[in-house]
Amino acid sequence: MITFEPLWETLKAKNITIYDLIYHYKMSRGMLDNLKHDRSVTLNTLNDLCNMFKCGVTDVIKYTEDED
Repeated sequence: MITFEPLWETLKAKNITIYDLIYHYKMSRGMLDNLKHDRSVTLNTLNDLCNMFKCGVTDVIKYTEDED
């Protein structure tokens, strides 16, 4: 399972709020909803997030094995 838990920690460490994401980074509310609910995003979006926040992939997503 892939989650965006690290993204929220990264944003908190960088003092970036949801308001900032919408108004300064021009992130759509739909994309925010996808991220909040650990829904699928494209690799392009993942790349954009890493570039926006100047961080690595592991600062945005976390993989854990699915439980049976």
